[in-house]
Amino acid sequence: MADEIINRVAQSKLEVIDLEDYYPQGKRVQFDIKDWLHEGLVLREKEFRQYVKVHDWSQYQDQYLALNCSTDAIIPAWAYLLISIELASYSKKTIIGDLDALETSIYQDIIKNLDLNLYQDKPIIIKGCSNKPVPDNAYVLLSEVLQPIAKSIMYGEACSSVPLFKKKK
Repeated sequence: MADEIINRVAQSKLEVIDLEDYYPQGKRVQFDIKDWLHEGLVLREKEFRQYVKVHDWSQYQDQYLALNCSTDAIIPAWAYLLISIELASYSKKTIIGDLDALETSIYQDIIKNLDLNLYQDKPIIIKGCSNKPVPDNAYVLLSEVLQPIAKSIMYGEACSSVPLFKKKK
């Protein structure tokens, strides 16, 4: 009789967290206000307010938006606030920054709301190699919240993980 193959990973108390599982659906949009500036550099309040007023904000329904200006213009904070107020009833989330900052902000919210009780005093693998754009900052944020509660933290796959942290006894 052949020896039975035993899956020790499946039998262990090892918990795997895959941030890709939490990736929220919704289009990510970079919204550049440069075209609403005089010569791409000067914000003229009256003209800017008119652009904001007539723009079709409904096209961003259930999307994630990163507001920015790709030119060297100095943009007053109120300009981004004015846009975010218009987007409030349409977008899932709006930030000032680029798409990487947007993904990080989305994952900050996700990680903040995770129920971490089931990871108490357990060895954890933070799964790497995702197919979705999980930002590197999300892994850092996750490791920060897990460190006080985890027995150990590793990164990668169960078959080839990198040890990162082990609680002192």
